[in-house]
Amino acid sequence: MTLHRLGALGFAGLLGLSLAAREGDAKRPLPPWHAKAGVICHDCHQKEKPTSAAVADESCMVCHGDYPAMAELTKHLPVNPHAPPKPPHAGPFACPECHRQHQPAVVKCLECHPDFKLKPR
Repeated sequence: MTLHRLGALGFAGLLGLSLAAREGDAKRPLPPWHAKAGVICHDCHQKEKPTSAAVADESCMVCHGDYPAMAELTKHLPVNPHAPPKPPHAGPFACPECHRQHQPAVVKCLECHPDFKLKPR
């Protein structure tokens, strides 16, 4: 966990965010890895009580790194979903386009490439 992340968690505690916010909203649970890391709603949504606030890529990048860092982590895949897109592809896509925290993740590439293989062979 980064020093920035630890500071953010301490600051959230000082603000007196409710226990419910720290544990996640029961109606919109987090994946276990984010819950275990102590991620709270404000960490991603940047609002104390987000109901429909979008998540900016910068919120993801605080812990996971920027696009080049993610491309490096996934370079072993047959097709690197985090590599800079080549024309005529759109992108890069916003992190939540694929990595949805309150819903199952999706592979945006499958919208146009139904035979896309993400897992190593």
